[in-house]
Amino acid sequence: MTGRWIEVADGVHARRYEELDLTVGLIVGAERCLVVDTRGDLEQGAELAAAVRELTPLPWAVVYTHAHFDHAWGTEAFLPCEVWAHERCAAELSGDTEAARSAWMAHYRDEGKPEIAEAIARTRITAPDHTFTDRVELDLGGRTAVLLHPGPAHTGHDVVVHVPDEAVVFAGDVVEHAESGFTTGSFSDETDLTAWPDALDAILALAPRVVVPGHGEPVDAEFVRYHRDGLHELITLKAGLGRGETTEVAAVAASRYPSEVTLAALQTP
Repeated sequence: MTGRWIEVADGVHARRYEELDLTVGLIVGAERCLVVDTRGDLEQGAELAAAVRELTPLPWAVVYTHAHFDHAWGTEAFLPCEVWAHERCAAELSGDTEAARSAWMAHYRDEGKPEIAEAIARTRITAPDHTFTDRVELDLGGRTAVLLHPGPAHTGHDVVVHVPDEAVVFAGDVVEHAESGFTTGSFSDETDLTAWPDALDAILALAPRVVVPGHGEPVDAEFVRYHRDGLHELITLKAGLGRGETTEVAAVAASRYPSEVTLAALQTP
């Protein structure tokens, strides 16, 4: 359950976890630091908070890249602090989260990890108290972190975090899996498949040197371009399927992604 830090730039760190192949972030300024995502329950969040304190004693703020449990449910150990997110993320985390809690508890019990299920049961979910619509800059002291909504993609409320002085972008699940680009879990009824390539273009427009995905090792701009092009292909295949010009079998055969990933993408709204 413990993680490892990767320093992707001076004072800019990614922390990697085996559980869900998750990656979170830390941006350290001269006066305060910004924690990018907080993991999935109160115990995981406490581990991350302790790990941050190994690197810096500075006061912290938190930003959620989106509302999914593995990115936003571990905040309790960081409080009190500013918690930033897109305005639609705030609406989601302020609403009824008990169905999601029950589903993830059942998932971990089925996986033979009852300790995680029990931690989720005891977790107090924290909605953000600072929200924005399109863009906001946070002064960390000698360094600015820019929070951007790149448009709908993995969810309708994705946030990426740009560190301009080091050309680093924390992309959350807009750039989801460094190994394969996408998994079946990348696509859901929250996903806007048609708009997702535009969100990747918004990241590329920042000219990043390093892109930290929500899951997996840090990647570069070429990785982002490859999967932007892959999304365009999936959109074309989905449109052809909808017009009756192809079949699922043919679409899977034409896709650069594994069959189960392709099918999940084709089933998005």
